[in-house]
Amino acid sequence: MGPFYGYALPFPDGGEMAPAGHPGAITLHGYVYDGEGAPVPDALIELWQAGPDGSLTGAGGSMRRDPVTGGYLGRNGVDFTGFGRIATDADGHWTARTLPPGGPAAPAAPYISVCVFARGLLHHLFTRVYFPGNAEANAADPLLASLDPARRETLVATAGSPPGTYRFDIRLQGEGETVFLEFR
Repeated sequence: MGPFYGYALPFPDGGEMAPAGHPGAITLHGYVYDGEGAPVPDALIELWQAGPDGSLTGAGGSMRRDPVTGGYLGRNGVDFTGFGRIATDADGHWTARTLPPGGPAAPAAPYISVCVFARGLLHHLFTRVYFPGNAEANAADPLLASLDPARRETLVATAGSPPGTYRFDIRLQGEGETVFLEFR
């Protein structure tokens, strides 16, 4: 069932998508659970999103390498690329600091695209994170509107404390399974 090269894919600061010190940054975090409700300690979460203005162009990359050793120096802390890659910890938890996504063309609501890699998955899984503060846009979103209310809830993050903190758990199967998308 693989291979899944979880050791080679994460990079330091992969969840630090927002420029350092940006006043509009939000924290998005959650857990990945398997079909029995146990945390998945070695999953990898990739996030892609539009910038706050709705633009999908993003910066051409924000990682810096040491020109002498080729080693990783970190993200430059200035540019927003709209991309993050986060490994879950031993408890199945992941965290990203990013900027709120801007709205695509109506009637779609703002969202963050998510890709899940994990052992035992023959194909990675795609889903989306919508935000509770966008109730009107969420109600008009074609994808959310196509789902029954219980399934729709699996795509909407929960607002937490402090303000600007959101929780989005991913359930790979079983009760409360996250809605996953199929691309053809």
